[in-house]
Amino acid sequence: MRNRIAAAVTAGYPHETCGLLIGRQGVRAVEVLDSLQAANLNQERPGDRYELDPKAMLAADRDARSRGLEIVGVWHSHPDHPAEPSETDREAAWEGWSYLIVSVARDGINAIRSWRLDGGQFYEEDMAL
Repeated sequence: MRNRIAAAVTAGYPHETCGLLIGRQGVRAVEVLDSLQAANLNQERPGDRYELDPKAMLAADRDARSRGLEIVGVWHSHPDHPAEPSETDREAAWEGWSYLIVSVARDGINAIRSWRLDGGQFYEEDMAL
């Protein structure tokens, strides 16, 4: 899964790429078992904004449910920026989901970090890749 996201992010550079994380929400941890890429529908600012294709979200939800899983979060890239949520990310985020952010530059991936929104603030999640 990590390699699939990394390949999508580097291929999409210098634009933001995005997708969904599929797995299980546990009491103490989120288990991500799969990832799906979605089209970035943002045509005005694709270098620093993303808009998930709603058709991809519906398809991912159907696929996850058919396997007894659920959508547990979103992944997206930050071209030439840190793997930290922006104010735009915070405004669009849903509480209870994981937000995997991949910092990417021309020479490749710089960092991968995961965040969770709680009470309107992002907190970094521990990851085991």
